[in-house]
Amino acid sequence: MHTPVVHSFFDKATFTVTHIVADPQSKEAVIIDSVMDYNPASGKLSHESADNVLTTVSKEGYKIKYILETHAHADHITAAQYLKKQLNAPVCIGENITTVQKVFKEVFNEKNLSTNGDQFDILWKDGDLFTLGQLQGEVIFTPGHTPADVTYRIGDTLFVGDTIFMPDFGTARCDFPGGNAETLHTSIKKLLELPEDTKVFMCHDYLPEKRTEYAWETTIKQEKEENIHLVNTHTQNEFIQMRNKRDAQLDMPRLIIPSIQINIRAGNLPEEENGISYLKTPINGAFSK
Repeated sequence: MHTPVVHSFFDKATFTVTHIVADPQSKEAVIIDSVMDYNPASGKLSHESADNVLTTVSKEGYKIKYILETHAHADHITAAQYLKKQLNAPVCIGENITTVQKVFKEVFNEKNLSTNGDQFDILWKDGDLFTLGQLQGEVIFTPGHTPADVTYRIGDTLFVGDTIFMPDFGTARCDFPGGNAETLHTSIKKLLELPEDTKVFMCHDYLPEKRTEYAWETTIKQEKEENIHLVNTHTQNEFIQMRNKRDAQLDMPRLIIPSIQINIRAGNLPEEENGISYLKTPINGAFSK
């Protein structure tokens, strides 16, 4: 299988990694899991992170074919719509985003929110294929963190979103509405059946105590042999117990409330009659722990 060129951009404010993935011959490329800069104190959105991506796209002469989301993130706001306006590329996500939209329509009492996924340009099905020049891309459903998570396999490389992390950090939390530890375990096992030399790129890194530098690239072999949440649990039930116990101790992400409301809209802002966008905060609601 062909190997793509990967440019990664780390946003320390949200610990998020955005990737440009390109075919070196044709220069066709995708952008995966972009970041919109957001100041929660002022409500100001800005584009520094996305502009850094655009600078590389221009410098390398890439033709962006798709703007890809692995899921509706809870820890950062997507820059998908900003990038779409600059690049005229479709915004894509797994078709189970409709399940997530239905859940959060109730959580935020969003009476006018469409829940058929029409905010996105393409809703992938499990197993859908696409091409970037000579590179073959595949959509692999990997739910568990949320019902709509997907992994993108491009050439010999995986982009796993929040399904798994670097081996010394483990696996994704499953305590958001619609998350499920049993489902996550099944998704991870599916990925671990891929060839051991498959490269794996993360969407996040949270710098565990024993490491001094952020990292976001590993392999299936390393995940199988070293992932702390997998090697220390020998059955699915042990994994579920570990994951649920750990999740009960975690705080909600700092930007979960603005992120979810915007990301389930593919990066579009909620619309109001006065031309200003507003975000809701449920008091003692689904995010209260």
